[in-house]
Amino acid sequence: MKISVKAKTGAKENKVTPPKTSQGDVRATNSSWDWFSPPLKLIPEDEEWYTVSVKERPVEGRANEAIIKLLAEYFKVSRSQIKLVIGGTSKKKIFKIDL
Repeated sequence: MKISVKAKTGAKENKVTPPKTSQGDVRATNSSWDWFSPPLKLIPEDEEWYTVSVKERPVEGRANEAIIKLLAEYFKVSRSQIKLVIGGTSKKKIFKIDL
């Protein structure tokens, strides 16, 4: 299973917030500076993204390790079953979880 994660580092507490079950908020996008851009698109926000808040700062991979630890606790799997696939240095990450 692959999940999308929005990482929040330097938080007051460690927690995992699952995606919203309803349609969630919607944001409009339009590249007004690009005359080739199509009309406004509505993109569901936070529809499939887990938000993971960790106290650790993003230094030397500590925040990623803390996120893996929290996800392991949340999904009740071992840490070795969770791999960071995309986004090692980004706030938006993709993790693979072997169930």
